[in-house]
Amino acid sequence: MNLEKSKKRIAKRSKMGFQGYPKISLTYFGKNIDHANEVVIEFILEENADVQTERFSSKIDAREDETIQSAIVKMIERSEAKTVLQIDGVSVVV
Repeated sequence: MNLEKSKKRIAKRSKMGFQGYPKISLTYFGKNIDHANEVVIEFILEENADVQTERFSSKIDAREDETIQSAIVKMIERSEAKTVLQIDGVSVVV
């Protein structure tokens, strides 16, 4: 899937806010705010359910990695997530 198309689909879903469960949360991590080398995806099937976590790492910025962004879109579609939350920016890990 095209990188820009993937990013737009994720952004569109995340702008909708909380719509119920299942819910997917996306958080980007990196050594500085300009480069996210890891994304953590958390999936919650229903309220008070255990969180399932998936991590993807990239040598390039994970936000610009077509493979990672396409995988995220596929995870959203396959899980039939009603809510997609994306934490803005990059959380710095020292």
